[in-house]
Amino acid sequence: MGLFKRNPFGHILFLKTWLIRIAGFLTHRRYRYFNQLQIEGSEIIRSLPDTNVLFISNHQTYFADVVAMFHVFNASLKGRENNIKNVMYLWNPKLNMYYVAAKETMQEGLLPRILAYAGAITVERTWRAKGKDVTEKKDVNPNDTENIKIALEDGWVITFPQGTTRSFKPVRKGTAHIILQHKPVVVPIVIDGFRRSFDRKGLMIKKKGILQSMVIKEPLKIDYETATVDEVVEMIEFAIEQHPSLLKVIPSEVLDEQAKLDRERMWKY
Repeated sequence: MGLFKRNPFGHILFLKTWLIRIAGFLTHRRYRYFNQLQIEGSEIIRSLPDTNVLFISNHQTYFADVVAMFHVFNASLKGRENNIKNVMYLWNPKLNMYYVAAKETMQEGLLPRILAYAGAITVERTWRAKGKDVTEKKDVNPNDTENIKIALEDGWVITFPQGTTRSFKPVRKGTAHIILQHKPVVVPIVIDGFRRSFDRKGLMIKKKGILQSMVIKEPLKIDYETATVDEVVEMIEFAIEQHPSLLKVIPSEVLDEQAKLDRERMWKY
């Protein structure tokens, strides 16, 4: 790798490599010692093509979710079987890996700006601004969708199709449009325990000894010739276990605890 070789977004890969190494070494204990990350499906990661892969996941914190995925994906590619033992798997990280993030989130302070260099594709949320839902939605910025296309052509992209860390919110149709337009391999991921472990941003450890989980599922089988946007949206909701019908089978005390945590995170962090 040349010292000044860049990716399609102009990021110097040498700098990105060291950023991922340093951030990985600093955060490893959050998932391996302070808390325990239980992983399922690492073999699926190793079976994926090198480009045009879209990971879709539920969302619990701004940053801890995607950092954990960087750990798990790289560990899996280095032969780890459902674990992230020995952080040296990050010495030669996968560099063509990106994640979709709200532009306003990645501009809040120095640390988010640094983390953005590790692979953020920043987008302007059309339905939300300054932490609040907006009644008049803005038009989608065509540069945002073009950047996601570029990232898929270059490698893997992680996205959180609900666009919020709150549970059981609707999946945004924009994700379905991207899937139907670019026809990627779509890999669902379901995470849990991050909301209890970290603050809302996922930067501070809120509680230790929490069992975190990440389940990587088989790629979705989508008929790209006949599937509609609404059908893909519903498929995503079931795949990441956020479809409204699932509320009926979740114990009320679990839902009450989630609502309590959301309220606490809203006012405390």
